[in-house]
Amino acid sequence: RLSSMSSLDKETVRKIAFLSRIKVSEEELGELAGDLTRILDFIEELQEVDVEGAAPLTSVADLTLPLRKDEVTDGNIQQKVLANAPKTDAGCFVVPKVVE
Repeated sequence: RLSSMSSLDKETVRKIAFLSRIKVSEEELGELAGDLTRILDFIEELQEVDVEGAAPLTSVADLTLPLRKDEVTDGNIQQKVLANAPKTDAGCFVVPKVVE
């Protein structure tokens, strides 16, 4: 665990890149180390927030989506969809073979 204001060295970033199977050039190591350090510092900052008693959210917007009526239909949607197809067989689309 990193303490606040510490930074990742290039060797640590090299190991992280290796374990992540990410190819990182030597020139990019320094920049990536800085980015990862800022991310870890932000995570530490978030861990300081007191969330005791806070209800979890599914969305930041307080929206209620309208529900459609649950109505019984004739179920002929397949025939309606297939009516637009140039060629059908046994209730399926007929398409040219693409794999040999």
